Amino acid sequence: MSVVLVASTAIAVAGESYVAIDASAPQAGPVTGAALHVPGAPVSVVGGSPVAMAASVAQRLFTSSAVVVVADGDGSSSALAAASTDARRESAPMLLSSDSQNRGVPLSIATVAEIKALHPHVVLAAGVDGDVLRAELNGTRVVTSMSGLPAESRPAPLRHVALLVPAGPRSAATVAAIATAGSAGVQVIPVRAFDPRADSVSIRSLAKSRPDQVLAIGAAFGTARALAAKVAVAETGIQLPGGGQILFPGHRLVCLYGSPGTPALGALGEQSLPASIARIRALAATYRPLSRVPVVPAFEILATIAEGSAGSNGLYSRENSVASLRPWVRDANRAGLYVILDLQAGRASLLSQAKLYRSLLKLPDVGLALDPEWKLQPGQVPLHQIGSVNVTQVNSVISWLAALTARYHLPQKVLVLHQFQLSMIQDESRLDTRNSDLAIVIHMDGQGTPSAKQQTWDAVVGAAPRGVFFGWKNFFVKDHPMLDPRQTMRHWPQPVMISYE
Repeated sequence: MSVVLVASTAIAVAGESYVAIDASAPQAGPVTGAALHVPGAPVSVVGGSPVAMAASVAQRLFTSSAVVVVADGDGSSSALAAASTDARRESAPMLLSSDSQNRGVPLSIATVAEIKALHPHVVLAAGVDGDVLRAELNGTRVVTSMSGLPAESRPAPLRHVALLVPAGPRSAATVAAIATAGSAGVQVIPVRAFDPRADSVSIRSLAKSRPDQVLAIGAAFGTARALAAKVAVAETGIQLPGGGQILFPGHRLVCLYGSPGTPALGALGEQSLPASIARIRALAATYRPLSRVPVVPAFEILATIAEGSAGSNGLYSRENSVASLRPWVRDANRAGLYVILDLQAGRASLLSQAKLYRSLLKLPDVGLALDPEWKLQPGQVPLHQIGSVNVTQVNSVISWLAALTARYHLPQKVLVLHQFQLSMIQDESRLDTRNSDLAIVIHMDGQGTPSAKQQTWDAVVGAAPRGVFFGWKNFFVKDHPMLDPRQTMRHWPQPVMISYE
């Protein structure tokens, strides 16, 4: 076939300069296949209807294209796959003619606008009525088979751009976006749960490629700003024990609780550091046959300890030094354990105490726990009442810990809130659960008979705000009897954190 063009005229479309081709003069040799450009923003999210998303991806990657492939957005998966293959073979963008959101419209407005902006020499109707396209495109050449396409040169690939698409079954918009990205030489990265931190595959891909620009398909990826923060974490390549950078619901922590060297304060202090690691590994192993997600052994270490006397600081709380805790944190992390630092603040500020352990909390596998039982009001002393904390104080810790996590591009951190009486967390409904840098666990750490503990569990779960997970504590001595792993896992919601004291 012969393709003709004559004098060109500059046209401004959506802030770009394009060239309109007059098809009335013969052309010798291959035509210029396509002109590409990188997306204008470092991270952008494309939403809207399938046809709009397909057009938006093409607009962000292509300045012009000699060939444009148009497929039926409501076509079969095999027809869409065939159109995708044709588009990539021609290094052409793939658009959608219509979909269920544009039913009754022969060719969507977004698709017509993008075809005109790309100034193609020819449009390939892949499973679409060619006569309908010709009528809608008002003179643009339309063919229905690959044999009608011109010979063309291929553009240099956009190697430093990545397209994030939802993992799993592919919608028409995803198929079209992948085809367009493939034609432009863009790396395509499937992402589970619309979060690049959620699985090992997307983390490894982003850490290896470290793209300059990222384009994501689907409004469920969130705002561009939020996605950029998640991509920055994924690009570090650092993963949590058990894989990924999101804790729950994709992991289950089984913890040994206590203070190193102090058996009276919990099981963690009953043996040496190596023996503690071995003990919690053995406990965690008993949960693996019962869990559909990776079971991660963990330490919950008392960083500050409530005391009966005021002490030199008058706060009724002894603060263990970072130097004394560091070997336990370091060796536990090296052994594949997660570590949680627990605060029994007495009369001290929870936020002030949390900040004492900033250097340890900067590590990727270290989280934080707050124990309101030991948070005292003026005039109160430990063991004379059950302590409590206003949610405003908890939210201040949440804001600080989330900011620390974001600043250093760390995997998601756990923040544990111990509770066995509803009065322990005042105004609990106002708990800030919006920040995806943290996973908040309400941890039921009551003791006693199974029936009494079940009642406490039901109360704690029933009062909790949306967006939290739940934990359970087993006491080796004070439970009568202590539940075994199978009994523990029968609670609903299933606990994502199970600790032993």
